[in-house]
Amino acid sequence: QVQLVESGGGLVQAGGSLRLSCAASGSIFRINDMGWYRQAPGKQRSLVATITSGGSTNTANSVKGRFTISRDNAKGTVYLQMNSLKPEDTGIYYCNAKIIPRFSLYQVGYWGNGTLVTVSS
Repeated sequence: QVQLVESGGGLVQAGGSLRLSCAASGSIFRINDMGWYRQAPGKQRSLVATITSGGSTNTANSVKGRFTISRDNAKGTVYLQMNSLKPEDTGIYYCNAKIIPRFSLYQVGYWGNGTLVTVSS
């Protein structure tokens, strides 16, 4: 089965930086779009950034200019470089990937379990 595992979360002061990683593993034929979403307690999960297999990116306005999404296709890993962090960036960050499992014809969406990012003021 396919798994997504996030890492890199932690506690930082406002203005600081973190880099999140999400590694896909398991029985995978192809990884298509990958992305990051975040959710604060009691809030809706929202899109942070996405990246296609070809490297085209889309970034939420709230993080544009501060966050950069990238990927390493050889490693099956997507990254989120977060700079100039603000307290409102606090939340659980979830990795999402659209993956075609090995021996399958169908794309399936997968979620990681999340990594906590806390930005103190």
